[in-house]
Amino acid sequence: MSPRFLGPQIQSTRSNRGMLLIAETIRSLAGKVIAGQAVNRSLAEWLVEEVGPDSLPDLLAGATRIREQFFGKKVSCCSIVAGKVGLCSEDCAFCSQSGHYATHVAGGKQLTDAEILRAAEEAAAGGASSFGIVNSGLGPSDAEIEACGRVIGQLRARGGLGACASLGVVTESQARRLAALGVQRYNHNLQTSRRFFPYITATHRYDERLQALRNLKAAGIELCCGALFGMGETWSDRLDLAFELRALEPVVVPLNFLIPIAGTPLAGQRPLEPLECLKIIAIYRFILPTQDLKVAGGREVNIRDLQSWIFAAGATSFLIGNYLTTCGRPAEADRKMVCDLGLALVGCEDLPKPPGAASEEDHGAALSSPAGSNAT
Repeated sequence: MSPRFLGPQIQSTRSNRGMLLIAETIRSLAGKVIAGQAVNRSLAEWLVEEVGPDSLPDLLAGATRIREQFFGKKVSCCSIVAGKVGLCSEDCAFCSQSGHYATHVAGGKQLTDAEILRAAEEAAAGGASSFGIVNSGLGPSDAEIEACGRVIGQLRARGGLGACASLGVVTESQARRLAALGVQRYNHNLQTSRRFFPYITATHRYDERLQALRNLKAAGIELCCGALFGMGETWSDRLDLAFELRALEPVVVPLNFLIPIAGTPLAGQRPLEPLECLKIIAIYRFILPTQDLKVAGGREVNIRDLQSWIFAAGATSFLIGNYLTTCGRPAEADRKMVCDLGLALVGCEDLPKPPGAASEEDHGAALSSPAGSNAT
């Protein structure tokens, strides 16, 4: 059954009803989201406009209620490795791996299977429940898909760590092959809105990314698809993307925050303020109440000393360890943060999945049928 949509015309309350009414409206909205009603665009815009620093605690309280309703006290973490680094043909303005810019990533490098497996062991030791292999480039060759599948097979045979891939744009046949090779989840971020996308890259189109996601979903692979904030986008762009993601129904929505990298066109971009980041996470929780919201790249630079607040804002998972070409913070510090908050660090498979997400049994059935056969 489709959810009922919220969002009657609501007058501005900051000036004529006061902060108490804003708080009550947010509490009421959180209750309705928990009851199964979906926030529409006009009400999402109301949250953006009316929630300022004074009312942010009310928004976080609502986001916490929604998170605890659908996920309880459970959170998870994952880790990634750059299997293929640098020399990317694309001109994404935020990326240190683009061959168009002179950054600290010099030349290109390809990790061996043994190096990837060692990185996976380190990720598991750090507390990660899943591990992603990320390759630079617009999309993989068939040979790269087979190589990735070979490593994925070894990871799955070892057990104890979910194996994911992020190889870029894939065709229908490549998506089916990835499913046959055992890839259960695939990361491919839309990054921003359709409107703002051309300001970020000119070497490929938004629709190419969308089609790749549809190819993966049709092959029975879970989607991990999210955003990169702080590139100069507007709140309207952020909401456009949130509703695009709701239509796609990814299991995981990574929320990345720009790390300005010397040599890229966005090197001079000012990092977002911590409270702005928390507001983004919380509003995404209201719009995407049952998705696993993963705070990923850039939290150290943008959220800084308020990193533990990501869970109050509605996050249910996070990335640990280093990113692709930039450093994170020690995994031990993140594990302690979770423990201090009274949350339980669990495997990603133990987090509830949104309605309609493929189960392990569904994935197995897809594999046995003919049809089944970017962090910074």
